[in-house]
Amino acid sequence: MGKIKLSAISTTAPKKLDKEKVKAKTQEILEELDELQNLLYAQHKHSILLVVQGMDASGKDGVIKNVTGTLNPQGCTVHSFKAPTTEESEHDFLWRVHQQAPGKGMIQVFNRSHYEDILIQRVHKWIDEKMVYKRMEAINDFEKLLTVHNNTHIIKCYLHVSQEAQQQRLVERTEDPRKMWKYNENDLKEAKLWDKYREAYEDAINHCNYVPWLIVPADQNWYKEYLIALTLRDTLKSLDMKYPRLKK
Repeated sequence: MGKIKLSAISTTAPKKLDKEKVKAKTQEILEELDELQNLLYAQHKHSILLVVQGMDASGKDGVIKNVTGTLNPQGCTVHSFKAPTTEESEHDFLWRVHQQAPGKGMIQVFNRSHYEDILIQRVHKWIDEKMVYKRMEAINDFEKLLTVHNNTHIIKCYLHVSQEAQQQRLVERTEDPRKMWKYNENDLKEAKLWDKYREAYEDAINHCNYVPWLIVPADQNWYKEYLIALTLRDTLKSLDMKYPRLKK
């Protein structure tokens, strides 16, 4: 497989798609997910880790809410990775991540993830390039560990938003009263580092690929939600799960 070049991938849905038809299909998929989640929880043999990464304002919160919001919270949890606490900083960078890995029967969603440790830390030069690539090796090993030794099926989504859409959404946070709670002046500073973040993401996608990435065009919410819901549905269906029966 050749190297992925993000600049060569569209951030929008194919023009031939009908928005309303896709949204209707998404609703059908979400209804299917309800039963598939029940099967996952009941069979208790597999787990799902949904990793959602993307630039600021790429729509991580919204897609998590709209794709997994109707699932049974008893079997689906979301964890957001913020700046490490003092205790977390005293351990290896994957220590806090491993504690949030899903148990069998569970769907775990990471809103940002272990990839922050080779993205923001790299862009701001809090770690050197040698350490970046050592961490990439560790990430591949970690994801292989979960996949091979715990039947965890990892779906890694990069929300591929354009710089124009990002800027528009950041401005909306300063003007729309319903979105002002999302405003963080630091986001505007980070947005100025667009090129460095894009380069860091591209490198992470190409090197941390033991589990392949889903590049999700993210300028249109309806298409982004459809692709992720579809991938989650198809992953669960591929497990060919059945409800356990009583032994007679």
